Amino acid sequence: WTFVKELFSSLGIECNILELDQVDDGANVQEVLSEITNQRTVPNIFVNKVHMGGCDRTFQAHQSGLLQKLLQEDSAYDYDLIVIGGGSGGLACAQEAAILGKKVMVLDFVVPSPQGTSWGLGGTCVNVGCVPKKLMHQAALLGQALSDARKFGWEYHQQVKHNWETMTEAIQNHIGSLNWGYRLSLREKAVAYVNAYGEFVEHHKIKATNRKGQETYYTAAKFVLATGYCKRKLLVGASYVALECAGFLAGIGLDVTVMVRSILLRGFDQEMAEKVGSYMEQHGVKFLRKFIPVGSPGKLKVVAKSTEGPETIEEIYNTVLLAIGRDSCTRKIGLEKIGVRINERSGKIPVNDMEQTNVPYVYAVGDILEGKLELTPVAIQAGKLLARRLFAGRLEKCDYVNIPTTVFTPLEYGCCGLSEERAIEVHKKENLEVYHTLFWPLEWTVAGRDNNTCYAKIICNKSDNYRVIGFHVLGPNAGEITQGFAAAMKCGLTKQLLDDTVGIHPTCGEVFTTLEITKSSGLDITQKGC
Repeated sequence: WTFVKELFSSLGIECNILELDQVDDGANVQEVLSEITNQRTVPNIFVNKVHMGGCDRTFQAHQSGLLQKLLQEDSAYDYDLIVIGGGSGGLACAQEAAILGKKVMVLDFVVPSPQGTSWGLGGTCVNVGCVPKKLMHQAALLGQALSDARKFGWEYHQQVKHNWETMTEAIQNHIGSLNWGYRLSLREKAVAYVNAYGEFVEHHKIKATNRKGQETYYTAAKFVLATGYCKRKLLVGASYVALECAGFLAGIGLDVTVMVRSILLRGFDQEMAEKVGSYMEQHGVKFLRKFIPVGSPGKLKVVAKSTEGPETIEEIYNTVLLAIGRDSCTRKIGLEKIGVRINERSGKIPVNDMEQTNVPYVYAVGDILEGKLELTPVAIQAGKLLARRLFAGRLEKCDYVNIPTTVFTPLEYGCCGLSEERAIEVHKKENLEVYHTLFWPLEWTVAGRDNNTCYAKIICNKSDNYRVIGFHVLGPNAGEITQGFAAAMKCGLTKQLLDDTVGIHPTCGEVFTTLEITKSSGLDITQKGC
């Protein structure tokens, strides 16, 4: 502490010192400081409301020039930027702005569920989305690999079973390490992080309420909304979340039923969606089609009504998971007080191509944007580019076209670009050529698994040099395959370029370099070998 005082003195800076052991409510102040900064040691140093850390971090900031920048701040507002929401998009935007020398705060608060469930910094993807989902998907794949292993000569005689508690503990530990990593990264970049619920009270001013109900007010020149969604849980629904959950639960040996109101994977290519569902049914997942739940008179007795007539059914289940959609977290953050428009039905926020709302100093990124894909990498990209436009004079906008994604069902489905339905709607069927084939991964042959189940399809625009406008693959490691072809589509991939590409043998991805059969030809696409 003495060294820090000497440093500020040498810089001609006056500092206020609060000795916590000499004030009446020192213990309470220490508790609040620990909650805000996650630092329990002293000295705990703030410069113009930005948390620096201890002695070592303050000297590091001095050496890097960051300390001098913060000391020179004399703004009409507390911060250059306040980000509401500590998910992927919000953190990316906040950290990029801080790298560009701006004074930044992140507010993040997860309202606990009725059961008290909450989670740490990082948002939906890290805590209850992509990360745990993919790890549980991997657990299911390992179970399939155990079955395949016998065909490849592995001999084991003990009964192999899955331990749910072991898996969930390991996954939660990994997520905890990610939460800590995000907090550390914010601290290293001198981003103020407050675990509190942010709500606008007037223009350029928000109220932050922590878990104890204590309120603090902050102002900023600009705000970014990155609040994402409030998740609702329960397995009713046919979204990618519902099917992924059904897939990995069945994969670890549970009896799983999916209740579907209408179609599978709304918004995705429906031919691919039906193939996903068919594979899941063949591997033990039961589907109740054209039914919706209408009540639960018993503890876990589910009553469902047909969407096509008066028929009702009822079944007893040990667990029910609702995967019927999410609500945008935009209605209780005071947007009406400053005039930010939202879609009243969906809660989503309309923005222009610069992610700017109708209130000029308020921006939004991530899942709360109207008409944009709800994907973590999209939010990260948009957040970074937004910070660069706001604070570095850059012009690049987030490109929301040809964004790849993968549904991690037991048989993975990767896609980029347009579905076949959307392509017909945009370009007309007569201007399209669809090339497709079934294929049999080499790894599946010895294991005796499902010939002519995996499927590849590209949709080409004949009037634009047969440019690939839709890429679809159903098979193992579909995400890895799709990522590479997505880069090619960004570069203007055409059917001729695919034909000119030498495939890597034997891989699943090489099938796209040898596509010959068109849908319009009606020729058989079944395969006799790998």
